[in-house]
Amino acid sequence: MGKRKVTPVLGLDVSSTTVKLLELSYSGDRYRVESYAVSSLPQDAVIEKNVNDVDGVANAIRSVVAQSRTKLKTVAAAVAGSSVITKLIDMPQGLSEDEMETQLTLEADQYIPYPLEEVSIDFEVQGPSPERDNMVEVLLAACRRETIDSRVEAIESAELVPRIMDVEAYAMERAFSLIRHQLDLEEESTVAVVDIGATMTTLSVLNNGQTIYTREQLFGGKQLTDEIMRRYGLPLEEAGLAKKQGGLPDDYDSEVLEPFKDAVVQQVARSLQFFFSSSQYNDVDYIILAGGVASMEGLADLVQEKLGTPATVANPFANMSVSPKVNAVALSSDAPAMMIACGLALRSFN
Repeated sequence: MGKRKVTPVLGLDVSSTTVKLLELSYSGDRYRVESYAVSSLPQDAVIEKNVNDVDGVANAIRSVVAQSRTKLKTVAAAVAGSSVITKLIDMPQGLSEDEMETQLTLEADQYIPYPLEEVSIDFEVQGPSPERDNMVEVLLAACRRETIDSRVEAIESAELVPRIMDVEAYAMERAFSLIRHQLDLEEESTVAVVDIGATMTTLSVLNNGQTIYTREQLFGGKQLTDEIMRRYGLPLEEAGLAKKQGGLPDDYDSEVLEPFKDAVVQQVARSLQFFFSSSQYNDVDYIILAGGVASMEGLADLVQEKLGTPATVANPFANMSVSPKVNAVALSSDAPAMMIACGLALRSFN
């Protein structure tokens, strides 16, 4: 008992400023972090979630592999939700996978606004159709090949094997299942996960543990770095370090940091308003903050106080054990930014 079928893969999350790598194992009834690392990307190597500099990304991947000391070579990576078209389609029950694939390929041009030779298509049966008897609901996902190929090229250039290409929203959903158990949230809770990265904020709303809404907006921690550079005349690298390690003038908290935190709260509120206005929902039960900005001291309390909804910072590793070769302090500090890498590493377990 307690064994799970394992096809070990590294979770590899390529964001706009960093590459994050995570390896998990499972034994007894808990996960264990076997290795992890984070490495910075060259400026503009990834622009709005698209790989722009394959060599720059490949070098950062080599760096995380070396830092983590992992022995694994196979990788699960992901593309941004905004680059994927998804559609739920009803299909006759009892079709084999090959028959489904043939039928979907014939019908795909109804749903996809690109020439079929330019896209990669995948599908997954979700279960019986809630609308029609003797039919199953199938999720069709399509992504432009060039978006996938640039990631695959970077991974292969770093001498790794890309086995799985996922979608960030589904990786987030998988990692959220860990948080849901920690917080003892009801199965049917409606939860907003706000992932605030360096340049992009992604809102994912989950109900019954499934993603019902995602939206990306250009906003992130880089705005704080830019303001530090502007106000204190620091170059980019020094501004980034000062943001993390401190040592800025006395007026930093009141003049720069507090206004930025207020801007984050406004961004969370605005993202939720977009969701409420496009759905039948007018409230969420819980807000979970993820991404590098989430670990900013006092941010979750500020969101909770201003929006009147319970809020917490994501830590997918809270109930996991950690290998002695992993720096547990660094892992804890990076935890909110590791949600997508964690969701990808969970693909190792069926």
